[in-house]
Amino acid sequence: MKKILFISVRDPFSERYSGDVIRSKKFVQYLSKKNNVEIACLDSTNKVTTSKRLTIRTFKRDNPLKCVMNIITSLIKLKPLHFSFFHSAEIKEFINDNYQNFDVIFCQSIRSFQFLSDKIYKKIILDMGDLYSKNYYQTAKELSFLNPLKVIYYFESIFVKKFENYCLKTADITLLFSKREIGLLKDFKKNKIVQINFGIDKIKNLYKHNKNNYKIIFIGNIKYTPNRQACLHFIKNVFPKLKSKFSNIEFHVFGEVRDIDKDFFLRAEGVKFYGKVKNLEPYLSKVICGLANLNISTGIQTKLLTYMSYGIPSVSSKKVLENFDKISSHKMIFYKSNSDLINLIIKFKENKFFSNQYSKRSLSEIKKFKWEKVLKIFDKIV
Repeated sequence: MKKILFISVRDPFSERYSGDVIRSKKFVQYLSKKNNVEIACLDSTNKVTTSKRLTIRTFKRDNPLKCVMNIITSLIKLKPLHFSFFHSAEIKEFINDNYQNFDVIFCQSIRSFQFLSDKIYKKIILDMGDLYSKNYYQTAKELSFLNPLKVIYYFESIFVKKFENYCLKTADITLLFSKREIGLLKDFKKNKIVQINFGIDKIKNLYKHNKNNYKIIFIGNIKYTPNRQACLHFIKNVFPKLKSKFSNIEFHVFGEVRDIDKDFFLRAEGVKFYGKVKNLEPYLSKVICGLANLNISTGIQTKLLTYMSYGIPSVSSKKVLENFDKISSHKMIFYKSNSDLINLIIKFKENKFFSNQYSKRSLSEIKKFKWEKVLKIFDKIV
């Protein structure tokens, strides 16, 4: 039985519908079956809760004034600026004072790696997931020259790349979603980098084709720039053309969203936002397809796994599908242009054979992503 320190910027048991939270909760639950696990994470209050083999310690983030000072310091030292929003001097002090009491340190994302000092000599496992630097670089390319965030994302991609390299050299084992992204890391020892998928719990075939189906669904945190950009592009450039052909068609979005964005998006007729929904099943009748139209995409898009787990036909951008190593390229479908996307959605709506074919493929391919298979690989790593 090992003593494991699990560090995360979010509480794995917060029930937040976010890929990193879902994944970290699964890992913690699995680890605590055979080991004593202590979680150090950020929250709104400082508290400690303990159960059989699990202790959760939450620490408050730095106050706004300190956050601003952290950003200035990061800029001077050429370190990732956004880490300042996930920083806590208290959690860093706790880790540095207590790390020697643990056999293994597990960091969920590079944001939590910032709490480790250079002098920690323990086995360190980092769940990097995907390459943030690549994501930020793609975001900078997609944003307009008139958008001041374009410059910030560009320089952030450089700062994050530098920190990723430090993490890859320091951690004993680094976990990544995609073999394709591992292939980009040519300057690092491949035996220290392990590909491990995101997982899915249940598979249910809830899809039924009907020419009267009218919902296109999108799942994701709209506070996250790539998701926001994808929804905005679809609502402005694609949805009106579908609406002119099918007057009753609707675009349903599930996930956290800022009020200002919600008000802006809802000006478009037929667009509905549901916020964070714990149980999607009641909303999945009369669905035409799921949408994963991101032009900024690294790692694995969990929205696509969710669609597949319900047997819902989905249409993705090429960038989304590129990182899914386990999905056969001919089994799933991607679009090449806005007109191509429109034609595919129309085909999903009107062609029963076509829709059912991709529904069956989804149910077949998703079996490769069952958590039980993912956790077997994870067990060998730990």
